[in-house]
Amino acid sequence: MKHGEGWGMRNIFRIDNRGGKPGLLSRWTNIMLVGIFISAIFLVALASLGYRFDWSVIWVYRIKMLRGYGMTFLLALFSIIISIFIGAAGAAGLQCRILFFRYLSRAYVEGIRGTPFLVQIIFFYFIIATAVGLNNKFIVGVLILSIFTGAYVTEIIRGGIQSIPQSQWVTARSLGFTGLQTYRFIIFPQVFRRILPALAGQMSSLVKDSSLLSVIAVSELTQNVLEVDAITFRTFEDLTFLMLGYLLITIPISILSKWLERKYYYES
Repeated sequence: MKHGEGWGMRNIFRIDNRGGKPGLLSRWTNIMLVGIFISAIFLVALASLGYRFDWSVIWVYRIKMLRGYGMTFLLALFSIIISIFIGAAGAAGLQCRILFFRYLSRAYVEGIRGTPFLVQIIFFYFIIATAVGLNNKFIVGVLILSIFTGAYVTEIIRGGIQSIPQSQWVTARSLGFTGLQTYRFIIFPQVFRRILPALAGQMSSLVKDSSLLSVIAVSELTQNVLEVDAITFRTFEDLTFLMLGYLLITIPISILSKWLERKYYYES
């Protein structure tokens, strides 16, 4: 084998010392190898148990499972949008000079982050929603998820704002920018890119947290799959569908986040 050929083969499995971006062939080769490796672990484990898959149960109950998937998708979509607005409002409250709004925002963040999500679901549904006569479980589920995630988004945005060097604020004031102009043209464009990874992670957590809404009988993916499992007793098949269903929502969120990072990248 020639020296150049051996070096080319090694490049498929590694990144050079200069930190160069791996080529398309290298990326896909290693993605397939990782997939084979993970699949082999599960297949070996299942083979040792003597388990045989029966995927026909997924087809038989496909309508019920797909309805649950659609409900989870809509819950996640509306909750993501609303939680971002709540997070932006909460971050603004934490930066506000009026102490009442600052303390209110801090109480909201600490109260939500310091208590279990399951407790919040029960409290909100059986006390607050009942008190105001809100009976639509979908709307209640969206509000619960949004309020819960909004507290974490608040801290993510606050951290992004505080990561901006003080010199940029001073420069904006020296140029005669108003507070709104400073945030719009200088702070937010930088904050947006800095918080994208953390924000994408939180949105993925929101999707998975929606499974807890089954305790108030929201007919989302987890509840529907567990109901099917109670009938079929094909746990591995049902949970495999459940896992893939969540991945089909969370992976696009991660891909979109990385695309936005590249789109709004700039040399500092």
